[in-house]
Amino acid sequence: MSRQYEAVYIFDSTLEDAAIQEKLAKHHALLGTTEEIKVDNWGRRQLAYKIGRRETGYYILARFVAEPKTLPEFERALKLDDGVIRYLITLYEHELGAPPISEEEAALARRRDDDDDEEE
Repeated sequence: MSRQYEAVYIFDSTLEDAAIQEKLAKHHALLGTTEEIKVDNWGRRQLAYKIGRRETGYYILARFVAEPKTLPEFERALKLDDGVIRYLITLYEHELGAPPISEEEAALARRRDDDDDEEE
């Protein structure tokens, strides 16, 4: 049974963008997924704390669907890659923030708020 995951990678900031994309493609190929992997490049950023001698890293967020049995080999490859400083893989349950709301529900909430304001 396939599940949806979210991964955040921090690559060594001294790597060139092309090298990072190449490493990312190689690692994502290990997942064996047929669905599109959504990748969001956050770019080079200051680390919250020094990791070894590094003070900056190249952040990437990826969402993908994969079989749970493929993850151990995927994580093993990430651990062995010297260009990956840190990574975190989690189950992707839903978007952060408020749950989606329909137009009708929004209109009803606005009417309730207007009614409350009139009573004061």
